[in-house]
Amino acid sequence: MSKYLRRSALALAACAAGAQAQTNVQLYGRLNVAAEYVKASATADGQRLSQQRVSNNRSVIGFRGSEDLGGGVSAIFQVEGTLSPDTGAGELARRDTRGGLDGGFGTLFAGHWATAYNSATASLDPFYPTTAGYMSIIGNGAGAAVDNVSNLSSFDRRQANSVHYWSRPWKGVALRLTHGLAEERPASGAKPSLTSVAAVYEQGPWYATLAHERHHAYQGPGRSDSGAKLAVARRFGDTRVALLAERLQYELAGGDLNRNAFYVSVSHQMGAHGLRLGVARAGDGKGARGNRIGFIRGGPDTGATHVTLGYDYTLSKRSALYAYVTHLDNEDNGGYDFAINSLGAAPGATLKGAALGLRHSF
Repeated sequence: MSKYLRRSALALAACAAGAQAQTNVQLYGRLNVAAEYVKASATADGQRLSQQRVSNNRSVIGFRGSEDLGGGVSAIFQVEGTLSPDTGAGELARRDTRGGLDGGFGTLFAGHWATAYNSATASLDPFYPTTAGYMSIIGNGAGAAVDNVSNLSSFDRRQANSVHYWSRPWKGVALRLTHGLAEERPASGAKPSLTSVAAVYEQGPWYATLAHERHHAYQGPGRSDSGAKLAVARRFGDTRVALLAERLQYELAGGDLNRNAFYVSVSHQMGAHGLRLGVARAGDGKGARGNRIGFIRGGPDTGATHVTLGYDYTLSKRSALYAYVTHLDNEDNGGYDFAINSLGAAPGATLKGAALGLRHSF
């Protein structure tokens, strides 16, 4: 055996031994891919769009585990990467990745993870995370992997260089905290950071959350942006109804800009058959006409409505077929687009889509 092969064998043996030393190591993943037909009445280059495509709806692969340290405390880790069945692309740790401690005190960890604000309501959207997801309006776009300078607009974000704390539930109430450290240094001289907090109540058929997130100095020294949302959901037998209200505020160089938005979802399960409905509505951006950040624009007629109707068929505990039709209608000056697999829509455009997909978890 060559020296190179001996070294490779030893490295593999060391990895295997390390895995066995953990009390729990799990390989997991999700494949979520759909064939879509999408249309936009106008795109940024002035053309209409009509396209057939295969879209990846945030497929992932990862591994996670824990080690018992004694006294009810465990060391925990997770490394989660992107996976694109449509193109074969992917990155090892681009998704929720962390190292930390878990015990009676709660869970404390650091890494690259969805913020408390993001995770508080993601489960209320039956189309999250697909082309039809509510991030087109709620949260002002999707920041799938961002830091304090790579994305200055989205409140639906996975934050690099962040520290998190999750409390243990008490009478159904739990607290989640996120702090994105001021590690990046933009040319403006600002020291941007992020603070995110969510209180979550989950007991019986009820789910409710109040969440707030603040972006410090994202738009420059002395400026702050904030998001606040309140959501409640309840199950009635096989039906779940969810309601969400959100307000986003930005301190931009051209003046303040704020916007209110609402979301309603209904999910009904009949054995293997599931019916899904999601409706998001964005009001006009309040601020100087033409002022904009992300999808939000200031001035009259800058709102939008996004409606999706879907159907799921459960094949097994891990696999399901799904289909949906989605319609995003901008007002004359509205600038909203699909947050995932966007179409490059022009202001005032109407977007439509139909999809047939397969979701498999392992």
